[in-house]
Amino acid sequence: MNHENLPPTPVDESDPARHVFGGQPVMTFADEGQRRKFLRAAAVVGFGSTLVALSQRDKFALADASANDLEILNYALTLEYLEADFYTKGVKGGALKGRDLELVTPIRDHEQDHVSVLTDTVKSLGGKPAAKPKFTYPDGTFDDKETFLKTASTFEELGVTAYHGQVALIEDGDILAAAASIAGVESRHAAVVADLLGGNPFPSSFEKNKSMKAVLKAAGPFIES
Repeated sequence: MNHENLPPTPVDESDPARHVFGGQPVMTFADEGQRRKFLRAAAVVGFGSTLVALSQRDKFALADASANDLEILNYALTLEYLEADFYTKGVKGGALKGRDLELVTPIRDHEQDHVSVLTDTVKSLGGKPAAKPKFTYPDGTFDDKETFLKTASTFEELGVTAYHGQVALIEDGDILAAAASIAGVESRHAAVVADLLGGNPFPSSFEKNKSMKAVLKAAGPFIES
């Protein structure tokens, strides 16, 4: 079919949106960087809107957030502290170039977003956010791409199994939704890192899970205090 000979699509002049926006795009961006910033912010809205919903619930509803749920949130926050610190150092380290740096930089941003939102969520529920620990890494972790990415893969796989190990234990529905949202993003991170290492980004039909005790034991060597 020759699409060039087709008549133009009729414009519905009765459409109120056409008169409000003048038939022009609702949103334009000065450059690609501005567009990406908007999209990254929009990606956080799914999780951030859960925080808004939590903060607007009445005192009786907030009381539904059990001590167990707050413990899980602070457990997740501790892991996000680790990942945010690791990726921040990795992006600054200079070992990543080109496509590797282009893909890892947004992962750093996501982990920082997770720290911020988890902290605010714990506060909104009347809890005290876990303090950020001091972290330590093996010598050479940030000196070359291969070592950094292998460590990143360890952290991402640990993060995925950590979230999946807790989702069935969360009692509050809104907190469960927030945790599931982060778990999905962590799975994407794991896939990206696996691909950068030349591995299989989706090795299984189902995600594995680990207990809080097992995850903290695995993360222990990287946490000084």
